[in-house]
Amino acid sequence: MTGVKICGLRDTSHVRIAAEAGADWVGFVLYEPSPRNILASGPHALEPLVDLAEFAQGLGTACVALMVDPHPELVESVAALGLLNAIQLHGSETPDQLGHLGRLAGGRCEMWKALRIKDEDDLEALEAWPVDRLLLDAAPSVSSTIPGGNGEPFDWGLLDGVEMPGPWLLAGGLTLDNVVAAIAATGAPAVDVSSGVERVRGVKDEDMIRAFIDAVKLA
Repeated sequence: MTGVKICGLRDTSHVRIAAEAGADWVGFVLYEPSPRNILASGPHALEPLVDLAEFAQGLGTACVALMVDPHPELVESVAALGLLNAIQLHGSETPDQLGHLGRLAGGRCEMWKALRIKDEDDLEALEAWPVDRLLLDAAPSVSSTIPGGNGEPFDWGLLDGVEMPGPWLLAGGLTLDNVVAAIAATGAPAVDVSSGVERVRGVKDEDMIRAFIDAVKLA
């Protein structure tokens, strides 16, 4: 059965809906420019993450923290919480930098890397990444201010004949209308959605979350 991650959640009600509908992971964005950011400012910056992750764990749902070119101290702090199943890096990190951040995390959670796919060249170095899981996302448009969650798919045909080095997720512009076709076209073992379950940018819709997960599980 295809796995599904609902990313960009900001409140416990949507975490519960995703968990009860069968989401394998829920994702929390720690990147201030994002409309889905939960990272607070000041001395209690991680409290929103702690609250959401503890709630999700109580429901038996795996938790992923999304970061973009994070400061090493943030990675260490998040990993030290012991509440996260994975840290997903979505910036311009290099394989060497990612390896360093993984060592700082100390094996307390998986390390994922989101790759921005535009053409075949972006798929040439998949094996170079020292990660537990890759996430293949669409390269953002020039006008975009955030690296993901822009509702843009990439050409799934680019994945024809590509051998993945390990576990991976498909992302980028997935919606209830196209996710079944995306799974069929790519053979993706898991999918990730954020904007595709929003009626208003940055705000999740309960019915869309349920419908998306149902479609993936029946694909």
